[in-house]
Amino acid sequence: MTEHEGERLQKVLARAGLGSRRLCEEFIEAGRVRVDGEVAVLGRRVDVETARIEFDGVPVTTRTDLVHYVLNKPRGVVTTASDPQGRRTVIDLVPREPRVFPVGRLDLDSEGLIVLTNDGELAQALTHPSRGVEKEYLAEVRGVPTRAALRTLREGVELEDGRTAPARVMLAAEHEGNAALTVVIHEGRNRQVRRMCDAIGHPVLRLVRTRIGPLRDPDLAPGAWRRLAPEEVRGLHGATAQRPGPRGPRG
Repeated sequence: MTEHEGERLQKVLARAGLGSRRLCEEFIEAGRVRVDGEVAVLGRRVDVETARIEFDGVPVTTRTDLVHYVLNKPRGVVTTASDPQGRRTVIDLVPREPRVFPVGRLDLDSEGLIVLTNDGELAQALTHPSRGVEKEYLAEVRGVPTRAALRTLREGVELEDGRTAPARVMLAAEHEGNAALTVVIHEGRNRQVRRMCDAIGHPVLRLVRTRIGPLRDPDLAPGAWRRLAPEEVRGLHGATAQRPGPRGPRG
């Protein structure tokens, strides 16, 4: 690429939501921006369709054809692109174009946040087991778990597919003999929170995913969706760059 091709890097960064062009120039001058693995210099031009741009080691989404939605999935909606039984899917709740796909899964009876995108790189990073992106759930369970039962959830539960990794679990509320738990996990096993609670004798009555990495939206109504802001996309990329470390009991 010659010096006259592509867009100025500070303009691309500003459009991606990192700040004003002047602030983005300061980021470049401070050596915080890399293009295709090299520290960028002021005046650099880039092809937004092919260049890999990173700010403080976190990828910056610059392609104009990529979209990122967050949906508050209602109960009874299937997390697939299509369903042979004719049930409503998460794809039915977001715009048809451009075509997107769900990142990860929520089972039929579960509710809460799910990301839909055509950004394959981000989707793969969010779902790869080695990235350990946290997911937080509010689980209403039958009965009130004892301290010992909560400790078991935190330290790891023996399931048919192996012992679960340590989790963060807190008793959030009690009502009419049942309880609400806040559960934070970084694995992605099928129906994991439900199976964990079954294993301690407190089956889940309702399960809502309230957070994916840094992404929350308590005001998003069931069945509603919105497009993620650039800083939210960067936050998800940043979460995939972290690695889960040792977690002690909390709550």
